[in-house]
Amino acid sequence: MREKFPQWLWNNRTLWITIPMVAGLVILLRSTGVLQIWEWHIYDLYMRWRPLENRDRRIAIVGIDEKDLHQLQDPIITDKNLAMLLNKIKAQKPRAIGLDIYRDLPIEPGHKALVEVFATTPNLVGIQKVAGEKGIETVSPPPVLQAKGQVGANDLIFDGDNRVRRGLISLDDSQGSTIYSFSLHLALHYLEKEGITPQGTPEQWQLGKAVFKPFEANDGGYVRTDAGGYQILINYRGGNRHFETVSLTDILQNRVAPDWGRDRIILIGKVGESFKDLFFTTYSSDLVGLPVPVPGVEIQANLTSQIISAALDGRPLMRTWSDPGEWLWIIFWSAMGASFSWNLRHIDGIKFVSWRKWLGFTGLVGSNLGITYGAFLGGWWLPVVPGLLALGGSAFAITAYVAGTAISIRKTFGRYLTDQVVAQLLESPSGLKLGGERRKITLLTSDLRGFTAIAERLPPEEVIQVINLYLGQMAEVITRYQGTIDEFMGDGILVLFGAPTAKADDPERAIACALAMQLAMESVNGRIAEWGFAPLEMGIGIHTGEVVVGNIGSEKRAKYGVVGANVNLTYRIESYTIGGQILISQATQQELPDSVMIDETKQVQPKGMPAPIQVYSVVGIQGKYDLCLPIQEEIFSVLPEAILLQYAVLEGKDIGKLLFNGQMVQLSPRGAMISPLATEEPLFIPSPLSNLKMNFLDCKLWQGVSEDIYGKVLDKKDLPAGCFYVSFTAKPAHLAEFLNSLYHSLQKNC
Repeated sequence: MREKFPQWLWNNRTLWITIPMVAGLVILLRSTGVLQIWEWHIYDLYMRWRPLENRDRRIAIVGIDEKDLHQLQDPIITDKNLAMLLNKIKAQKPRAIGLDIYRDLPIEPGHKALVEVFATTPNLVGIQKVAGEKGIETVSPPPVLQAKGQVGANDLIFDGDNRVRRGLISLDDSQGSTIYSFSLHLALHYLEKEGITPQGTPEQWQLGKAVFKPFEANDGGYVRTDAGGYQILINYRGGNRHFETVSLTDILQNRVAPDWGRDRIILIGKVGESFKDLFFTTYSSDLVGLPVPVPGVEIQANLTSQIISAALDGRPLMRTWSDPGEWLWIIFWSAMGASFSWNLRHIDGIKFVSWRKWLGFTGLVGSNLGITYGAFLGGWWLPVVPGLLALGGSAFAITAYVAGTAISIRKTFGRYLTDQVVAQLLESPSGLKLGGERRKITLLTSDLRGFTAIAERLPPEEVIQVINLYLGQMAEVITRYQGTIDEFMGDGILVLFGAPTAKADDPERAIACALAMQLAMESVNGRIAEWGFAPLEMGIGIHTGEVVVGNIGSEKRAKYGVVGANVNLTYRIESYTIGGQILISQATQQELPDSVMIDETKQVQPKGMPAPIQVYSVVGIQGKYDLCLPIQEEIFSVLPEAILLQYAVLEGKDIGKLLFNGQMVQLSPRGAMISPLATEEPLFIPSPLSNLKMNFLDCKLWQGVSEDIYGKVLDKKDLPAGCFYVSFTAKPAHLAEFLNSLYHSLQKNC
């Protein structure tokens, strides 16, 4: 026996290495807070899965909504109306009245009557907001109630996902004085009639049958959260309208029984949508539909009910394990996963997928969920996600060790191109599934002006040389600003900010990236000049909106990408740019800080849009990015002899069938002023932002018609009658040399 034990240890050494390693990694991962949001969601799910509890008949709510305001024919609840309401409720003889409405200032008429009600109602509790910067984030209580000690703090605690899972028993104000919470005040009023008062110390605070322990920073799924004040986890009874609720007009018009409120706690609060006193709780989400917010007074009712039910009925408070207990729990599930896969190694060999593994692993997952859910019903919040990660991680580690190769991982890396997309897909359980999700992101698209025409004149090898240099430089800039390159389309680039990972500053980073890309064109053109090619110019369009983002394609061939009308709109916006310009939509502009510098605003009518939209030309951004495009002053010189030309309007990629005659009368380094000739056709002025194909006629350097020149009509003001400006987007090399030489000669003669 003694001889076999060392051999057994050696034969199973992979287990003894895998179990603590995976458990340690999960514990380390959890300590970073990465799993916190998942654990919150499981907590919410378990809360909603519990059998629905009966209503707490000891508590009722008088909810004020828009119908009440309409009945009162008053846009606000005046002191007169509030005094009438309180007198009606007092007549019901409740144990406590909770006024969950700020009343630090009078709202006439009727302030004197309200003050008298405050002064003569010993079981009335008002509210104040304690936490935050004094005078800015705090709200003072009614002076009369404060003087009588009948005020509680109604501050709410929001988690990182904007949900309320914790409540306050008390907290300290800026002077260090302890302020009881609004809910605790009401509960103590009720329990006083039952002969129950607080006992014990702050660490072991007892009220009737319940011992309240203060929430700590790492309790449950929380990691280093703010545990200031005396907090507890809220054990909600239900979602919105779980407590009996009547309207203000029901009370004022005597629609409730005379003894409806006797010996109850009556809370008064605003429940209408327009009051903006709505918050998300554990009951606000479901598998389908949008989150349903809960009025603040309903949250206070839940917390009040929790205190009373714990003290009188022994209803469990939400409890958690200590850190060592949770570590042992994670190690246990790591051992379960590793042992399960290890024991099947001789049966399934190197198979990653088999019915035995799926069936057995599903059973282990079900056991974890069943145990943790059963504990939750008893008031214990055990770590679910870390246990499942330890179970799955150790099972996979053993399977991978036995298999000797990570087949599925390599397959994943073969399907996707960027590290960011791969990382996101591997972290998501549905990462490899076809389909997508609707998400608001910022899209950036860039395109070289006239590069198609230039490429037609160059050998394919030189085109590839130029395009690879350009795309390489742009890719470096995009990576630096954490954009996701969705695809290269010839000389065009589509970049995503907000997919697969969304950040709060996505629009701002997109602007900074666009500016850096335009500035990087100087380096690109420097290299191109060394090769003997003409300089390139780039236009950039940026738009923010909802798209569907995800895996597009088939099982054999797929890509991570975006689709939707807003993608097309981004391309439309980019099409209005001239070389070196950045145009953004109004949707993006509204998301940006004041540090972004706008040069001009235009109104355009993109194809497919029902109405014109505003676009903005960005020239710089201040602050941490501090980028600015160089000012390029456009100086036009009058030609001593006009150059005759023909022009046609481009319709998409097609050239219009109508040709128009004109003459170039002024010239600048980047464009020209053109005056149409009045021939047999009526005078034609192309609309601003139109794209033109132009050909010079009968000039010294050529006979007949020159090669094609491309340009975009500028939206310039104060133009001479019958003229328009164009910005050149593509010129053959010899024509570019001719125009540059002509312009410099004009400048010398000035």
